[in-house]
Amino acid sequence: MDEKAPPDSLPGTPSRRLPERDRPWVMRTYAGHSSAAATNALFRRNLAKGQTGLSVAFDLPTQTGYDPDHELATGEVGRVGVPVAHLGDLRALFEGIPLADTNTSMTINAPAMWLLALYGTVATEQGADLATCVGTTQNDIVKEYLSRGTYIFPPAASLRLTADVVAYALREMPRWNPVNICSYHLQEAGATPVQEVGFALATAVAVLDAVRDSGQVPADRMGDLVGRVSFFVNAGVRFVEEMAKMRAFGRLWDEITRERYGVTDPKQRRFRYGVQVNSLGLTEAQPENNVQRIVLEMLGVTLSRDARARAVQLPAWNEALGLPRPWDQQWSLRMQQVLAHESDLLDYPDLFDGSHVVTALVDGIVAGAREELATVLGMGGVVAAVETGYLKSALVASLAERRRRMESGADVVVGVNRFTETEPSPLTEAGANAVETVDPAAEAVAVARVREWRAARDTAAVDAALARLRADAATTANLVPATYECVRAGVTTGEWAGALREVFGEYRAPTGLSGAAGVGGDATLTEVRERVATTARELGSGRLRLLVGKPGLDGHSNGAEQIAVRARDAGFEVVYQGIRLTAGQIVAAAVEEDVDLVGLSVLSGSHLAAVPAVLAGLRAAGRPDLPVVVGGIVPPADAEHLRAAGVARVFTPKDFALTGIVDELVTVIRAANGLPTSRPVGQPGRGRGGGLVQAGA
Repeated sequence: MDEKAPPDSLPGTPSRRLPERDRPWVMRTYAGHSSAAATNALFRRNLAKGQTGLSVAFDLPTQTGYDPDHELATGEVGRVGVPVAHLGDLRALFEGIPLADTNTSMTINAPAMWLLALYGTVATEQGADLATCVGTTQNDIVKEYLSRGTYIFPPAASLRLTADVVAYALREMPRWNPVNICSYHLQEAGATPVQEVGFALATAVAVLDAVRDSGQVPADRMGDLVGRVSFFVNAGVRFVEEMAKMRAFGRLWDEITRERYGVTDPKQRRFRYGVQVNSLGLTEAQPENNVQRIVLEMLGVTLSRDARARAVQLPAWNEALGLPRPWDQQWSLRMQQVLAHESDLLDYPDLFDGSHVVTALVDGIVAGAREELATVLGMGGVVAAVETGYLKSALVASLAERRRRMESGADVVVGVNRFTETEPSPLTEAGANAVETVDPAAEAVAVARVREWRAARDTAAVDAALARLRADAATTANLVPATYECVRAGVTTGEWAGALREVFGEYRAPTGLSGAAGVGGDATLTEVRERVATTARELGSGRLRLLVGKPGLDGHSNGAEQIAVRARDAGFEVVYQGIRLTAGQIVAAAVEEDVDLVGLSVLSGSHLAAVPAVLAGLRAAGRPDLPVVVGGIVPPADAEHLRAAGVARVFTPKDFALTGIVDELVTVIRAANGLPTSRPVGQPGRGRGGGLVQAGA
């Protein structure tokens, strides 16, 4: 007997291989920065390396409906994605890339309708038939209220925009995924697997109900509607549990679409999803460990054939350090290609059918998620659960528990809370050269170009298009046709969103801090609490007051919320007004609330613009003495620059112990007020801290 022969070729044994090898999933890298032209060049390079789809990252002004010359866009243009202010930008973004032949995913939510109309216009100009174009608009606004923070309008109005896009695409772009229910950011915000599945399915129910109830889709097309709903998930390093989560997702989706919506075709009920593996789980400390984390996380969404992702995009090993370079993105693409083309994974049926262990894991997640879904629906649905703060509070509490486990060592993070001794890494010896840098001049160029665009267009056509948009928004009309008119007239992103702000208003989501529980039973926290109280007495104030501020458009508030919760548990009075604040608003709050310390959280890379603006504002307000600390994705050279400008401390992702950072905040306050900062003999020294930021932006 040939011991080297594969098992399915042994005499007398049935074949265990598939009759035909499966096709690989769509392979993408999430990309975009600086300008449309620079991103177009990056797209072309990635496609030439074998990438089989595009995943467009937009900058924060685009995602939140502002033009590059808006005050809130200062320092944010081109930082975390490509700026798209008008039709000319999208033409440049896809120049030379045939959209008819390219699977294009756009991570865009509040202005999803706007970006889809821009895409549709450019695709038509290229000669593409929209009915055959393939791609995705994320268009899931609910998770923006809970984690990512790029919402614009109130939930009900936002859900209307989502429903309009879905109904339009079903008629005109039947191969397009008009909504991508996104549980990815729920996991980043703290969701357990049960919460991730339950909350995401509650969002899917809200979208399907909204489209059905709008009357825009005939009852006999509900199956087609369900068949175009896709999901975008997260996959953490606990890859066995993640694989079970995906099987649970599929089982519940099949159940919901069959029983709630009466879909009889199994193909239409199929759970279709794409994935990016966990970026916020990547670490600044020993970043080389991120390579194996990414590979393991990829296995969680590829090993099980019955629950395999349709599209995969992997982060780069250095995303906790800054913006990945093209070479870093290539490395992540090659991970996918080796698994898909060199391994035998795609030769076999599902590897886990019949496994008692997997079945038990899936059953547990299904049961828990079904309860979470019932709770949300019992509250009146996901919009009510957002507006009451129920979902946000649940996520903040779950994230606090996750942080507690990491800080206590119950959850091991290699290189962070265990196995921290290390040799110098050749991957990071280049310092700032280990990441891509955004040209500081890119923002000025974008500002000049959007002003040139406005000056060159037909003002009367713009005014008429915006007037129609506002008028239609005040009715129940589908807003996609009016949006297309705006695109053709030369309206800008900020103008489109601004017109709808006038009709729908803006929204500030609950922070979730009031429902977040403290860590409890932490002896170190007890000691820090005593130090907080002592310092307050010495200053003659009732309590120390901390302002936690999120300047600019960065909506990733998880770290800021966790430091706010821990500081509150330590005895601080915490002032936290949520995301998307100007420097002037932060300064005004600091002066009005008479705080002892300002903590700024900036994860978008805009710290060199946002932080000096706050410092200048405090000087102008007569409070140059008020200490400021910063947390974010801050390279060492930038940290030195901030400290030279007057920042008391800079914390980065390698700092993780929240109680330690709160202790250091007390030290900063004492130093600023001329109080002794050394501890009495026998008291603990400073711990490592950094709750103003988590790894990844």
